[in-house]
Amino acid sequence: MRLKTAYKEQMTRVKIGIIGLGRMGRKHLRELVACDFWDVKYVCDIDPDKAEYSKEIAPNAIFTVDEDEIFLDPEVECIGLYALADSRPGRIKKAIKYGKHVICEKPLAYKLEDERELVDLSKTSNKICTVNLYLRNAWYTKEIKEFIKSGEIGDVAIIRICHMTPGLSPGEGHEYEGPSFHDCGMHYVDIARYYADSEYKTGHAQAIRMWDYKDPWWLQCHGTFENGIVYDITQGFVYGQLAKDQTHNSYTEIIGSKGFVRMHHDFKTAVVEKHGEHITEVVEKPYGDKNIDRLCYLMGEAILTGERPKNLPKFEDAYIASEYAWKMLEDAKTHDMPSKGTHEELEQIHFRRAHMTNGYGLLNQK
Repeated sequence: MRLKTAYKEQMTRVKIGIIGLGRMGRKHLRELVACDFWDVKYVCDIDPDKAEYSKEIAPNAIFTVDEDEIFLDPEVECIGLYALADSRPGRIKKAIKYGKHVICEKPLAYKLEDERELVDLSKTSNKICTVNLYLRNAWYTKEIKEFIKSGEIGDVAIIRICHMTPGLSPGEGHEYEGPSFHDCGMHYVDIARYYADSEYKTGHAQAIRMWDYKDPWWLQCHGTFENGIVYDITQGFVYGQLAKDQTHNSYTEIIGSKGFVRMHHDFKTAVVEKHGEHITEVVEKPYGDKNIDRLCYLMGEAILTGERPKNLPKFEDAYIASEYAWKMLEDAKTHDMPSKGTHEELEQIHFRRAHMTNGYGLLNQK
């Protein structure tokens, strides 16, 4: 059942403790505080200097550097995990041990074998576990899925996804989440599977190393799903890192036997263009950023009603996306992988990004 307004006003909010107040932790904290379903009781970070920021956003929350305060508090029903990927397995296990629901960032863990273990653990638990695969909760994803289901584009044949920005450069925080195609690219691996309603069958990848860095920072893969849909996915944080005026190229295209639907955005407005057998329509709405507000709403509703919404991502979804992203990175290594650019250029990029106040994926944004 959906929560009605009258009930929401009377309900007891879900008490949550969050761990990790970095870039994504701050985003989650703001949305949890803004959502009627949640009561942020604790904020935990190993850096005591973040207490001031915590108090500013969540003045009623208890700031602590001791995570056990959260796990051992019987009032806390849910744990939000936003610290580095290598810290998540132990904390997810601890949360489930103490009977807490779990919201976490992706990937579930630094190592794939740990992710598989966490998936199995979540399946045997009676607690709700979810992960931030944010594209599933975007309004434009829903718009595209509904247009596909209407039959207007016929049989889905081709899925094309591209996301290239000047985002995070090598050495700026990917160490625990893998190269660009795993850290960011697994979102697009996941959403392609979501649109296809099928599992990956075949895949081939081509990548390139940039600025003499050890890992590829651009990768394109293509292949088939088990239901016969073909795909190509392109992702890289290589799009004009030192350009005078930075821009990006991000789109999704679903091509069918009769028509197509496509989306593009400028990180402010998203545009969905529908070209069906009987319908031609353009829908424009605010982009929605990481859609964390929607994730918080769905998770809060799931806990309060005991009913898990279909579009609330499962741990298994994150594992499959992670596994396939790693598989494509490994496949790319078996082919020619040239290197372009210099280490000196990478140093210029790091210097520029350290002093930018407006740009893509800046780590120093307040």
